Amino acid sequence: MSKIALITGGGSGIGLSAAKALEATGFTVILTGRNKEKLDQAVTLFAPGQAVARQLDVTSPQSVAALFQDIQETFGRLDVLFNNAGNNVKDVPIEDLPVEDWLSVINTNLTGAFLCTQAAVKLMKQQSPQGGRIINNGSISAQSPRPNSAPYTASKHAITGLTKSTALDGRAFNIACGQIDVGNAATDMGNKALAGRMQADGHIAEEPVIPVERVGEAVAFMAGLPLDTNVLTMTIMASAMPLVGRG
Repeated sequence: MSKIALITGGGSGIGLSAAKALEATGFTVILTGRNKEKLDQAVTLFAPGQAVARQLDVTSPQSVAALFQDIQETFGRLDVLFNNAGNNVKDVPIEDLPVEDWLSVINTNLTGAFLCTQAAVKLMKQQSPQGGRIINNGSISAQSPRPNSAPYTASKHAITGLTKSTALDGRAFNIACGQIDVGNAATDMGNKALAGRMQADGHIAEEPVIPVERVGEAVAFMAGLPLDTNVLTMTIMASAMPLVGRG
């Protein structure tokens, strides 16, 4: 019987790459997101029966609860949750940031991850065999901010706290939780680095990117470990990315 993995934001980019890598290692994957048409198209890239699409708004407690009830009824368990769904807004100085933009990022990137984690922990505690793994997409911004990125940086720093808290609280129930911090993967968001990103001193510089497949493979590696072993934090980025020594 294959293991079950849930990927939020699974219709494209890092989420879809992770889903493909998980399928290649034997998982049945549940792709979720707001755009059902996009998800249905993504499912066609998988072997029959190895992927299903489910519409989900991670900011809605009702939507999350309905999804996890569906997972329990359809599959009976959940082995891996990849909290990948996220969004961002235009970089602006903090004094010019509309509160609506702040809330949009925090609600998706942090509250969405919390709601899915909460539901996953409940299911993983009660299923047999007990336990499972939660992987959070932290981003390089969980370690070091870019200029004018207060909401995104704050949300990703908070994800680190959520990761560590979940890892601690999950110990007694065979639930492992880790985080992958991705720098400049070749996605719609990551490819902006090729056009140049503002550096700490204010100048614009082109940055290297890595194939998004490398990120999917890293997620699958974390997911494939036995539950007595956890990657608490992994950083994956282009070797020449200006992170070490940034500023």
